[in-house]
Amino acid sequence: MASPSTQEVFIQGITHSGKTFRPSDWAERLAGVMSQFRPGGAQPGSHLSYSPWCVPTVIHGVKCVIVNRALHQHEPMAWDFVMNFARDNELQVAEACLLPDPPSAPPKRP
Repeated sequence: MASPSTQEVFIQGITHSGKTFRPSDWAERLAGVMSQFRPGGAQPGSHLSYSPWCVPTVIHGVKCVIVNRALHQHEPMAWDFVMNFARDNELQVAEACLLPDPPSAPPKRP
């Protein structure tokens, strides 16, 4: 499902048939379940923030979860859980590398 050359896998909130996946907060719920899987392992309070390996976002109006390949290296069962979630719910999955935003230009002076 994922080739080793990409750094991230994007699970999109669109099914293979093109329907929007419900419930509308599915991405936040999935990322919340995965919050304990993080560099250095779970720490007190780590359930209060998302893991950097599994982050919900919106791309072009579509809810997504970005899953970093490091999750597979450190927690293979957690990786399998996320990938099986996508497969079982027939969600579209895209492999990509997340690029940083370009630096913004300084504000123009009047």
